[in-house]
Amino acid sequence: MYVRVQVKPGAKKESVIQTDEKTYSIAVKEPAEQNLANMRVRELLAEMLGVRLATVRMISGHRSPRKIFDIDQ
Repeated sequence: MYVRVQVKPGAKKESVIQTDEKTYSIAVKEPAEQNLANMRVRELLAEMLGVRLATVRMISGHRSPRKIFDIDQ
């Protein structure tokens, strides 16, 4: 399953908002440096969807605020 994510790194408060069936807006406290924000987004998606972290894989958007994740269930 593919999931689209709009990420806001460096936020004061973490939040996850589902804007569509497969689209999320996620704010994380981690900065967009050294892959910290991307790792936190992966952790939040795995926790929210109830899957293991290893099943959440970033397909595109490694350096962009718009990302696509592949989630194996």
